Amino acid sequence: TSGVDYAGDLISGFGRAFGAHVHYFPVPAFFDYAETRDAMWRERSVQRVVDVQRRADIALFSVGALQGELPSHVYSAGYLEPDDVSTLEAEGVVGDVCTVFLRADGTYSDIDLNARATGPTPAQLRAVPRRVCAVAGDNKVVPLRAALLAGAVTHLVIDELTALRLFELDDAERAAAERGAALRDATTAS
Repeated sequence: TSGVDYAGDLISGFGRAFGAHVHYFPVPAFFDYAETRDAMWRERSVQRVVDVQRRADIALFSVGALQGELPSHVYSAGYLEPDDVSTLEAEGVVGDVCTVFLRADGTYSDIDLNARATGPTPAQLRAVPRRVCAVAGDNKVVPLRAALLAGAVTHLVIDELTALRLFELDDAERAAAERGAALRDATTAS
């Protein structure tokens, strides 16, 4: 809905606005095969960009939402096959950060499709001192919470409505945990 057809146009615009040198990453968002991704990562041209990523002192990203009125581009633009999306849903995936799929509890390492993703994992992101996540929209609340639990975020830019929904989600989960603990205690006591 932004009027920008290609990610490259958006990135170039950022580069011009901030007088930055843009390093394009010449790979798809997802590979069809993990083996292809592994082979590409051995290429010098890819290694140069990965090295720039490793030296970054700030990362700016958002989270993608698997569900909602407006699913993220990763899920709606044909990067994944319908079977892939079904697999993600069956594995409890709620969204992604930098194309790495996350469950609601922030776990990601055992999700098979992540072997085909080209973005940095939350563990790799944690090497970047400042990690700014910009989020807006109700459908981003659960994936945002997953990214926070994964430790991917140090700074958050968020609209008021989304922030309120995040607090409501935390309050609801805290209340449910307290009810569960009280029920376990009551069961143990009897």
